Amino acid sequence: MKTPPRVWGVVGLLILLHFGLHVSLGLGEGAPDLVVVALLIGAREVDIGRAAGLGFILGLLEDAFSVLAFGASTFALTLVGMGGARTRDLFVGDSLFFLMSYLVLGKWARDLLHWVAVGEGLREPFVDTMLIQSPISAVYAGVIGLVVIAISGLGWETVR
Repeated sequence: MKTPPRVWGVVGLLILLHFGLHVSLGLGEGAPDLVVVALLIGAREVDIGRAAGLGFILGLLEDAFSVLAFGASTFALTLVGMGGARTRDLFVGDSLFFLMSYLVLGKWARDLLHWVAVGEGLREPFVDTMLIQSPISAVYAGVIGLVVIAISGLGWETVR
């Protein structure tokens, strides 16, 4: 199965926007996690090995800006990429409910895996991080992801 070039254009644009918003403009938590959205969009189009590779590369890019927790994003995004690619085989069709769930759960899983991989000295409390902050940022990323999918017309079922 050949991936349409439009998918890679959207993924590349999301990655550039992510680093532009987070690093160049310094918005931090105020900007959505577009790397996860890009990874999840790309992972639905490729096999599990390529999705893991994409997650690994994106994780290294993110870890380049993290001195204390180097490797945590690489670990988390590699596993999220693998899981995202696996959903194509497990779930047929792309309803609005599925896409929102896919994006929200993917972002939440990334946050959970990152929290686990970060050293104990760098972790924030689990309840604050995973039960309060992460669900809010996951829904934020999910909504942005749905907007991107709807605008770009990636060839999945029409988002209604």
